[in-house]
Amino acid sequence: MATFVLVHGAWSGAHGYRHVRRLLQASRHDVFTPSLTGIGERAHLTSPQVNLTTHVRDVVNVVLYEDLNDIVLLRSSYGGFVVTGAVEHIAGRVRHLVFLDAFVPGKEDTVNGLAGRGASGPINVGDDWLVPPPTRHFDDEAEAAFINARRTPHPIGCFTEPLKLSQPLEHFPFERTFIRATADAPDAPGTGAFTTAAARAQRSPAWHYHEISTNHMVASNRPHELTELLLSLA
Repeated sequence: MATFVLVHGAWSGAHGYRHVRRLLQASRHDVFTPSLTGIGERAHLTSPQVNLTTHVRDVVNVVLYEDLNDIVLLRSSYGGFVVTGAVEHIAGRVRHLVFLDAFVPGKEDTVNGLAGRGASGPINVGDDWLVPPPTRHFDDEAEAAFINARRTPHPIGCFTEPLKLSQPLEHFPFERTFIRATADAPDAPGTGAFTTAAARAQRSPAWHYHEISTNHMVASNRPHELTELLLSLA
C-alpha cells in the first residue's frame, strides 16, 4: 500500500482530483488531497495576505499533522511551486516527487516570471489582488460544467512571491518524475514553462519522464491513465 498526496493547481481545488482519488483508494492506497487556502472549497478564506508561503504551509501541515512518510507527492501546474517549497520542510518524508504538467521552479523564481508575465512587486492598498481563471478545455461536457463552476479567482501574491529553495531539486534524495500533457495548444496558459520543464526532465538522468496525450486538464480528461501511471511509479 502506498501513500499519495495530490496537490492541485491554481484556480482549482481538491475536487479536481476526485476521479483519481477514488481510483487510487479502490486499489487500497491512502490518498490525501489538500485544498489550498483561498481557492476551491476554501475560497471563503481568500484575502490579499494569501501567498505562496501560505500554500506551502497548507501542504506541509497535512504531511506533518497526518504524520505521513514514504509518500508519492504529486503536483500539477502552479502546484509545482507549492510542493517545491514544501520539500524544504518534508523532503525526508517523500519517496517520489511527481510533476504533472507543472512548473519546475528554482530558487527565487516566481510564477509570473516563469509564465512570462514579468516580475511583480508587493501588493499595495487598492491594487487588484484576485486573478480570474483562464479558459481551460475538457473532453467531456459534464466534466467541464462541474470544474468550470468551481474555478475561483486566485490571490496574486501566490504568483508574485519568490520561491524559497536551498538547493536544486536534483540534489534531494527522492525520485523525480515529470509527466507532460502533449496535446495542449502552443498558446495555452503556461505551455512554454511546462515545455521547458519537460525538456529539463528528458535531458537529466535524475528524472523519469512520461507523456499523456491530452491537454493540461489531465486529471479530468485521463483519470484512468494517470492513475495507472501513478501506480507504476509507486
